[in-house]
Amino acid sequence: MPTIDRAGTRPDRLAPVFDAVRGLTTSLAAPLSDADATAQSMPDASPAKWHLAHTSWFFETFVLRDHVAGYVPFDADWAFLFNSYYETEGARHVRARRGMLTRPSLAEVLAYRAHVDARVKDAMSSLSPDAMALVELGCHHEQQHQELLLTDIQHLLSENPLKPALWAAQSAMPAPVPEPIRWIEGREGRVEIGHEGTGFAFDCEGPRHAVLLTPHALAHRPITNGEWIEFIDDGGYADPRHWLSDGWSWVKAETVEAPLYWQRTEGRWMRFGLDGLRPVNPVAPVTHISLYEADAFASWAGARLPTEAEWESAAEGLNPAEGNFLDEAKAVRPRASTNHGGLSQMFGDVWEWTGSAYRPYPGFRPAEGAVGEYNGKFMSGQFVLRGGSCATPRGHMRASYRNFFYPHQRWQFTGLRLARDL
Repeated sequence: MPTIDRAGTRPDRLAPVFDAVRGLTTSLAAPLSDADATAQSMPDASPAKWHLAHTSWFFETFVLRDHVAGYVPFDADWAFLFNSYYETEGARHVRARRGMLTRPSLAEVLAYRAHVDARVKDAMSSLSPDAMALVELGCHHEQQHQELLLTDIQHLLSENPLKPALWAAQSAMPAPVPEPIRWIEGREGRVEIGHEGTGFAFDCEGPRHAVLLTPHALAHRPITNGEWIEFIDDGGYADPRHWLSDGWSWVKAETVEAPLYWQRTEGRWMRFGLDGLRPVNPVAPVTHISLYEADAFASWAGARLPTEAEWESAAEGLNPAEGNFLDEAKAVRPRASTNHGGLSQMFGDVWEWTGSAYRPYPGFRPAEGAVGEYNGKFMSGQFVLRGGSCATPRGHMRASYRNFFYPHQRWQFTGLRLARDL
């Protein structure tokens, strides 16, 4: 089980959180037609309808079925459709074919959500502390799916030749030209990282443990689109000297020449987002890049990617609430740095690739039962990202949070911050 705050799982405190999380998911999907919500653009992405149902299945299965006497599932066949990867829950629909689920309809899935919401709320006053901890886990699980919902919708709409927007663009905000990168020295010697305490954290964030940091520095802000264009113009995508072997093979096989969603139109770079096709903002952080691209840029710049220990050590003590996060259904985009002091944009805007493999911390033990499958079994072949993005729900992030993706994946809001040895 994740670590939890027992006071935070009291019904009077958790019920408003549950309502807010569930309501935000539904509002994010509100602009979608049934067809929008059913289609699947690639195996890594899931249909919006599936996200809406799976997050409800999580509460129905692990809270209502297991902790409410006499509960009868909304539809006994839907567990097969909406289980994600929980082997202990039995057979399930193939992930790459979730887009074939034309039925149930979007309206039926929304009715399922309303049913689960009502039953969870009715049961809260009588649930055990362990069951309430599962409600809290379900809320954080759903916040992860809120970001996936948005990034999967963005990928789906990008495949439409009309490049439709999910919602109208917000007015452009004047942004100063970012100052040149400044290097902020990090801590060195023996430090501790990982979650400890009573607040919520996923199991992969602990145990807290000691690491040894050698002299290093971090860039004070993420890399911008304008700096990425310099990389492109200098032939960065065509120079194998900067690329890992697997990365170079990926670039050639996929004919990658720019970040995902970028295209040249009449001599200038455009990017596709949830607000449609817009000019690339040169002062905003670059996003939708793979680990391979991030590592190649760092090599080209004469630097490297930070380790996750360097990143977390630097982020401890900073306030995640100051970041650019998802607050409501609106245009989602990274913003330019306006901080001229210390480290900027450590939280929000873009997930920052690190050079660290996603592996268990010393002493990690997965929980017993199905929830033990949440993170531990994915600790192979993936890299850690830190800090959250403009599509991460506000309040979901902390310094110890570990996200993880395969090195070729880039449909999430992924960017980079440089590091260097001293």
